[in-house]
Amino acid sequence: MTDPAGAAEPLGLTEATLEALLFVAERPLDRREIATLAGVDRATVDARIGDLEVSLAGRGIRLVVSGERVELATAHEAGQLIGRYVGAGATRLSPAALETLAIVAYRQPVTRGGVERIRGVDSDYTIRALLHRRLIVELGRSDSPGRPFLYGTDFEFLERFGIASLDELPPLDADVAARLVEEAAERAVQDDIEAAADDRRPDAGVAAGTDGSSPGVAVGPGPGPG
Repeated sequence: MTDPAGAAEPLGLTEATLEALLFVAERPLDRREIATLAGVDRATVDARIGDLEVSLAGRGIRLVVSGERVELATAHEAGQLIGRYVGAGATRLSPAALETLAIVAYRQPVTRGGVERIRGVDSDYTIRALLHRRLIVELGRSDSPGRPFLYGTDFEFLERFGIASLDELPPLDADVAARLVEEAAERAVQDDIEAAADDRRPDAGVAAGTDGSSPGVAVGPGPGPG
C-alpha cells in the first residue's frame, strides 16, 4: 500500500544531519519542528542536540539553545575578528544602553519602572532603542496596576554576546546583586500598596450618573486592559 499523498517519509536524525539543517536554517528552529521534519520523536531530537552541543564545544561555530529553540552561532572569542569583517563597530551600544541591557538580562522579566528604579534615571528612550535592535523583547504584561510591559532577552541577545544560554552570563558583583534583590522586594511592596489603594478608591468601580438615574463609568483610574 502506498503512503497517503503528502505524507513525509521518516528520515531519521543524526548529529551530522542536524548540523546541516541548522546551518541552512535562516532562523532558530523549534525542537518539535525538527522532530516533524525528520520523522523522529522528541527524545531523539533532544539526544542529537546534546551530541552536537558537545561536539561543537571549543569550535568556531557553537550551538545556541534557548528553551525549545536551537540554532548555530559564531563563538564569542571570534567576535572581534568577525566584527572587523562585518563592520560591527558601527552598532556599538552606548554606556546607558549597556547598563539597561544588563539590568534586563539579569533581572528579567522586569518592567521599565523596575529598570528606572535601579538606574535612577528615565529609561524610556533606551528601552525603545534596545527593542528596535531586538536585543530585548516584550515578554507580556505585569499583573500590577496599569499592566506595564515586562521585558527580557531573546536569541538576538545570545547571538550578539556569543553565549549559548543565560546560564553563561558572568556572576554579578555582590553589591550589584544585592541592589537587584532589594529592587525586587521594593517593587513587590509597592505593587501591594498600589493594589490595596486601588481597591479602597471610592470611584474604582461604577459610579452613579450625575442625575442619579443611571450608573456611569467610573472617572477614577483603574487597571488597564488585559
